[in-house]
Amino acid sequence: MPDLCLHRGGKKVEWDEVRSVKVPVADGKWYPVSHDTVVNEVKRVVEMNNLEVRSLTHSLSQEGNRYFGIMQVARQGGNQDSHGWVMGIRNSHDKRFAAGLVAGMSVFVCDNLSFSGEVKLARKHTVHIARDLPRLAHEAVAKLMGKWHAQDERVTVYRNKELTDDEALHMIVRSYDVGACSCAHIGKAIDEWRKPRHEAFQPRTAWSLFNSFTEVLKGTELDLLSRRTTALHGLFDTHCGYVNKTVEVESELVA
Repeated sequence: MPDLCLHRGGKKVEWDEVRSVKVPVADGKWYPVSHDTVVNEVKRVVEMNNLEVRSLTHSLSQEGNRYFGIMQVARQGGNQDSHGWVMGIRNSHDKRFAAGLVAGMSVFVCDNLSFSGEVKLARKHTVHIARDLPRLAHEAVAKLMGKWHAQDERVTVYRNKELTDDEALHMIVRSYDVGACSCAHIGKAIDEWRKPRHEAFQPRTAWSLFNSFTEVLKGTELDLLSRRTTALHGLFDTHCGYVNKTVEVESELVA
């Protein structure tokens, strides 16, 4: 089950606690919507698109004002052999950010998460947010499905790309240059490459190296993880010759 890495006061909670969070009173043009309304609408649209929710993890921070969740989804009746699709969901009651989604991937053997670009469709908390949520969710899921299919293709390319030790070490250094990791991660990534803790990553391929990074990036907040793995994908795509044919989308639906 994909998990949430929580910092800055965030804590994992059960669904009942999410539902119990009170929605603040509207203020001027700002109209908050409950966390459970956002999550339920996403779940409804996911199931309408012949997908099923395999797991859903919730967290709250700032006295319940900020919600982050990770939803693992799959094709109904489908079963990927090594990785699956995830959706990051967020909402706020303190005007910190809009309600929105981001696409990602989970690796089953180690429960690592990566996000395939800032594919974020967000809705500002304005007067008609409740009316627009179904439209937002439908648009988001349609676009995210395209991203997930591209992720499947990307994984195949990474698996088929063999790396020498020198190439791997060069990419680890470059990962720092492009902002995919901090200086403190470099040594850990080298150790993961040279002595993988999971047998599935013994082959000397770009896929194994990529998972060396996602292993050491555990403990990274959802937003920062999204930025870092986006940079990481850019580096690996270039090295492996992978061309992402989907369009990167970042939009805000405004009433």
